[in-house]
Amino acid sequence: MSSKPNLSVNQETWSGSDNPLAKVVARPMVRFLRQEAASGLLLIIATIVALLWANLAFDSYETFWDYHLKIEIGGWKFLDKGLKLVVNDALMVIFFFVVGLEIKSELVGGDLSNPRVAALPAIAALGGMIVPAGLFLLLNVGGEGAGGWGIAMATDIAFAVGVLALFGNRIPQKLKLFLLMLAIVDDIGAIAVIALFYTEAIKMGWLALAVGGIILVVALTRFRVWYQPVYVLIGFVVWYATFRSGVHATIAGVVLGFLAPAKPLLGERMFESVEDFFSGDDPADITQVRDLSFQAREQIPVTQRLLTLISPWSSFLIIPIFALANAGIKLTGDKVSDASGSAVTWGIILGLVVGKPVGIFLFTWLATKLKLATLPERVSWIHVLGGGAVAGIGFTVALFIGELAYEASESASAAEIELAEALQDQAIMGILLASLLASLVGAGILLFAKAPGDGEDAEHGDVDVDVAV
Repeated sequence: MSSKPNLSVNQETWSGSDNPLAKVVARPMVRFLRQEAASGLLLIIATIVALLWANLAFDSYETFWDYHLKIEIGGWKFLDKGLKLVVNDALMVIFFFVVGLEIKSELVGGDLSNPRVAALPAIAALGGMIVPAGLFLLLNVGGEGAGGWGIAMATDIAFAVGVLALFGNRIPQKLKLFLLMLAIVDDIGAIAVIALFYTEAIKMGWLALAVGGIILVVALTRFRVWYQPVYVLIGFVVWYATFRSGVHATIAGVVLGFLAPAKPLLGERMFESVEDFFSGDDPADITQVRDLSFQAREQIPVTQRLLTLISPWSSFLIIPIFALANAGIKLTGDKVSDASGSAVTWGIILGLVVGKPVGIFLFTWLATKLKLATLPERVSWIHVLGGGAVAGIGFTVALFIGELAYEASESASAAEIELAEALQDQAIMGILLASLLASLVGAGILLFAKAPGDGEDAEHGDVDVDVAV
């Protein structure tokens, strides 16, 4: 996911002024939010807070996130879910909406629009999903935790890009782009897994309403209906219908994001200059200002505008709240002992820490040998291995899939609920340990790669083992 929102400070505003508080607080905060590692850092903080809260006051942690939100109108129960489920089923829709926007942007105007450029990260991502899932199943096939195979496929781009950002210019920029494109393809795979394998019994009436809403969105965009509140209303209906249908509601977010126009309405036409627009001596009226604003705005694709607006909320609020709600686990002796002997925990660790880099490296090597793609300029094989290891940081999406994979049904018995909770705890332990190990292993490998410009022949994939200074 994008972890570098486009934030700026206007000199005419308070934050851009010479006010001492603006200088000391506001502008440093804006600079922090511009950093690629910022969202990853907030995610780490939220995770630590969740673990401390769960271990120092587990009852209050559990009580808070289990608190039921009820909305009932005229005897019709609109919502009756625990706060944690509201976060996972409602707030995370915005996260996946951003994913859909990014996928659409990349496919239409980004690197994924070029098949030759997209081929390598797409093939690498395929290896980074197949091998980890296979290793997980190797330990869990036929067991109670076998359904969690999708957990080991995930990549958390906020953490991954954050780790790469720590190296600055010591690693090639094209390695970061390679990892970003790989993560987008990985997200597509995760979305498909959620839709196909972690969906409850489908209620066709609600699903038909959701599909009807999506068709309506497509029709309205074709007719160039540009009134955004209409899409907000339809989007809400699509989300709720999907939520009630049994298909996970986050799929609605992805689909709606993907349907957003990725080309500007006015194409390459430039809007008039302000001087030409307001010709004459008469003062400007509100209609002229609105028309000029529309012409200027519609030079930018809807996807780009929405990403600029929503991505900071997703990265710096929704994802940390998700971590706070889902990463809290009470580390009792029994739970640590259960996790240390759990095939689920070790399957996740093996899949993310070993399977991810091996799968990405192996499929990348095959793609180059079969001449389906070439390594990006200045990216060596040790960069590919290190980037693959960093991609093993599965945190956010891994936690999300783990929650779905081991969720007890509404009709589950007490024993089944207890088993589901135990499997979820073992999965959380595995995800936390695997993400930590993957970040350390990836950073360690990249330390042995030469910095760009040091003379490595990346085009031929020569491996460098000199420590970058």
